[in-house]
Amino acid sequence: MLEEYKGGSISAEDIISQLSILPYQDLGFAKVDHHRAMRKGFPEVIYGSGKTPNQVYDIAASLLQTSDKLLITRASLETFEYVKDKITDAKFDSDSKTIVVNRSEHEEKIKGVVVASAGTSDISVASEAAITAELMGCDVKKEFDIGVAGLHRLIDRLPLLRQANVVIAVAGMDGVLPSVLGGLLQAPIIAVPTSIGYGSVMEGLSPLLTMLNSCSPGIAVVNIDNGFGAGYLAALIARQGN
Repeated sequence: MLEEYKGGSISAEDIISQLSILPYQDLGFAKVDHHRAMRKGFPEVIYGSGKTPNQVYDIAASLLQTSDKLLITRASLETFEYVKDKITDAKFDSDSKTIVVNRSEHEEKIKGVVVASAGTSDISVASEAAITAELMGCDVKKEFDIGVAGLHRLIDRLPLLRQANVVIAVAGMDGVLPSVLGGLLQAPIIAVPTSIGYGSVMEGLSPLLTMLNSCSPGIAVVNIDNGFGAGYLAALIARQGN
């Protein structure tokens, strides 16, 4: 920004206006953190569940004053339609229930992130992870339905998996996929337990405990169904490696 100012493309008033809202903007029901991208390298993300469509839009509109990217997770179709009416370039992914605005789509992508899911039922969480990492500048490869119930499916995909710099492994049921990948790959594994499964899966607690107790080294575990957290962490790792 300062270089642009020196070149005369923006005014001192513009700079002052930007700086005046950098810490946060108080909307009454929310305090929007405009400084997040400067501290973390990516703007604040909106968790859509529990917020009204109007609240989501007001926060989104505030964030887009200073950012060319926007991510809303756990959003309903009703919320998307409300936001889309006012932010026309917003896009909705029905698998992950995310709303995305990306006004810098031509940036060079960082390679090396792979998202793998054990089953088709895990795709919702896996897609949330993939979309998060993509919006953070990564070229994400996806390998879905390669769980250990049919181990030959995973073995067939090993050549691509071994090219990864970081792998997100999403699994419900017994939650074994991250352990298997951890024993086969050099890349760090981010394990994501999902709440998919029958009664004894205990809404994701069973795969969470399996992943936490893995004997394969190089595995980190995020919370149940937290595809966003996994995608964010994978993007940070890929950035450092790049």
